[in-house]
Amino acid sequence: MKEQNDVVLYNRIKERDKKALELLYDKYERILYSFVYRLTNSSDIAEEAVQEVFIKLWRGKGVYSDGKGKFSSWLFTITRNTAIDIVRKRKTDPIFSEEIFDFIEDDHPQIDEQLQWKEEQQRVRHAVSKLSEDQKKIIQSVYFKGLTQQKVAEEQQIPLGTVKGRVRLALRKLKTYLGTDAEGRADS
Repeated sequence: MKEQNDVVLYNRIKERDKKALELLYDKYERILYSFVYRLTNSSDIAEEAVQEVFIKLWRGKGVYSDGKGKFSSWLFTITRNTAIDIVRKRKTDPIFSEEIFDFIEDDHPQIDEQLQWKEEQQRVRHAVSKLSEDQKKIIQSVYFKGLTQQKVAEEQQIPLGTVKGRVRLALRKLKTYLGTDAEGRADS
């Protein structure tokens, strides 16, 4: 679903919709910056590459089609290639060597996984936000802070059975909100 939203935004950008460009920029700017920074260890190149990618999108350079795979993969490929172009232009700078190109080529699959992980985190946070305050507080303590149910019961001065019941009920609700089966896989 999120991939379709990206494609819709991309198509709106082709129609000169500035709001669509802003939305896509807000979604991808940080992760693209991190991607290029990790590749080059240069904040200047990372900033320049990200800006250049979104200028290319706005100007219609580089065309995405469903046959090219996922939109996010295509966007990372454009970003990687833009970073390579920038590094090549600056090749007189001694901090860059041919080894960086090998590193850039090898790193792409990990970034796709990071993007998927980030989207999953957002889904979970959104689902947790739908819980009652009592359930939310307990889930955050047990699963995000790593406290034991006993410790949560002591801190909140409530019976251990109440903590266990709230955790059980909250997990059922989260399972429903996230649309997952018993093994945690997304429903089709």
